[in-house]
Amino acid sequence: MPENCTANRLSWVALVVALLPGPVAVGQVVVSAEIRPRTELRDGFRTVNTPREKPAFFVEQRSRLNLDYGREKVSVRLSVQDVRIWGSTSQVYKSDPNLFNVFEAYGQYRLSSRLAVRVGRQVLDYDNARFLGGLDWAQQGRSHDALKLLYADSSGFAVHGGAGFNQSFSPEPAKLSDTYYGGVDNYKSMEYLWLHKDWTRGKLSALFFNDGRQRPDSTTYYRQTYGLSGEATAGRATLTAEAYYQTGYDATGRAVQAYLAAGSVTLATKFTPLTLGLDYLSGSDATDSRNQAFVPLYGTNHAFYGHMDYFYVGNNHGQNGRTAGLVDFYLKTNFKLASKTSLLAHLHHFEAAAAVYAPGTTEQALSSRLGEELDVQLSTNVSPDFNLKLGYSHLLATASLDALKGRAGQPHNQWAWAMLTFKPVLFKN
Repeated sequence: MPENCTANRLSWVALVVALLPGPVAVGQVVVSAEIRPRTELRDGFRTVNTPREKPAFFVEQRSRLNLDYGREKVSVRLSVQDVRIWGSTSQVYKSDPNLFNVFEAYGQYRLSSRLAVRVGRQVLDYDNARFLGGLDWAQQGRSHDALKLLYADSSGFAVHGGAGFNQSFSPEPAKLSDTYYGGVDNYKSMEYLWLHKDWTRGKLSALFFNDGRQRPDSTTYYRQTYGLSGEATAGRATLTAEAYYQTGYDATGRAVQAYLAAGSVTLATKFTPLTLGLDYLSGSDATDSRNQAFVPLYGTNHAFYGHMDYFYVGNNHGQNGRTAGLVDFYLKTNFKLASKTSLLAHLHHFEAAAAVYAPGTTEQALSSRLGEELDVQLSTNVSPDFNLKLGYSHLLATASLDALKGRAGQPHNQWAWAMLTFKPVLFKN
């Protein structure tokens, strides 16, 4: 392992140790950990598997150490993590290809009983995480370097406003402001405003998000996303609705005009809740000059569009660089098998929102049907700090999905996994 990497890790350990018994009496200190290994068998996960491809089998583990400190008006959070595939380094090694980084590192100051300011690396997770989410399913998660103002009062009204400015690493005394920022799937700058109101039988949120992507010539293109989401309860039924609109320009300079509309109804029955819903995300076909594909840029997409992550999760489903959008009809439920055990089941029917063409042509249109997916997940809380999850998903793909993925895949694709989560509190004064 490089000496500077070793020094960084030791410095974090030393910091945590230094804050343990002794100085802790002056404030509230909580030290917690998370160990989360996940075993996966992938046979067509995220993209259709070809007949010649063999299934992949591996174990990936996330290890986090969290430190939370609070005193009067000041609070601090530090969260460091290591993400690795079992066996990716030898037992005796000098180099480490795995991810060790700071997941969260922020300080917060309470300006008044209602208003606070938070600055540093932090998770931005709002509402159902449709557009801004912590992406906790992914072992690495998602966090932003940002400044945020937080307001909340006793009536259930809250306002958050934030901003971020990103820059590529360049040692001083280089002129960082002149450096092109080409972060992978990241913005040069962003600003957002979130408003929220809770009522006895419902809630409503509004979101404005502006993100700028920089080109190699230092030109920055800005895209704006406006969103509304709400929920209301009437008797045994819970209704949800969402609407988003995107405009501005994408990272290539193409004009954007896209939208998302989603709605669902959940009925509480004697045995289990049943949710029936529809998500519609606009798309662009291979001939569109304008970008009409809505992108849920920083959300937790794994929770919405099927657990096998075929759509909007680190991959494209489109032609000529144009995402075809998605129509998702779904039925969801979650059976409570025992006091600490539940069985989740999701059934999806997927269609493309834009035209899909046979490979190599823009004249021979294919069916809009992309396939069906079944997701099941068993979860049991063995103890307050130990959870076990088992999951299985099966996707029946069509020729249209093959065309969008750019490969001749097999119709049946599957994924099985098992995950253990240990989340003990190591110290609390």
